[in-house]
Amino acid sequence: MEKANVPFYVFNTHVEAEDAIQSLSRSGFDVKKLSLIGKGYHTEEHPLGFYTTGDRIKTWGGTGAFWGGIWGLLIAPAVFFLPGLGLVAMAGPVVAALVGALEGAVVVGGLSALGAALTQIGVPKNQVIKYETALKVDKYVLMVHGSSEELMKVQTVLENSNRLLEFSGA
Repeated sequence: MEKANVPFYVFNTHVEAEDAIQSLSRSGFDVKKLSLIGKGYHTEEHPLGFYTTGDRIKTWGGTGAFWGGIWGLLIAPAVFFLPGLGLVAMAGPVVAALVGALEGAVVVGGLSALGAALTQIGVPKNQVIKYETALKVDKYVLMVHGSSEELMKVQTVLENSNRLLEFSGA
């Protein structure tokens, strides 16, 4: 995956992240250029699961319904157990970077597998720590992959819809 400026948006809840993705979709932005990472499973009071039937991901449970809906929009859905983070769900181009880091046993200055994947797509190490910390406290990290024009469109849509919680350009 080519290294590029990949801005990140951090959301407190899955509802905020889903609303942002829906707003971008309604604006005409190609949501296949978004990656979302999150967890928050330990707050679930009911059983939660993900399974595949053919090329479709099925889910159950409250957060499972969220991920099922998101996975209908974004590409490459995956769930990983990552040391230090626990069970993490993700979708989008970042999944390929993580799989590459895991398969290639990439270690970047003592970073986690997720940290190594993020550095592979151009995220500075100091920002990797920030996003891993956000995930540890059950926030959702949305990454945007695209041209400068597309990145500006995303920021405008999210600012106009009051869904911008925290932004950081990589």
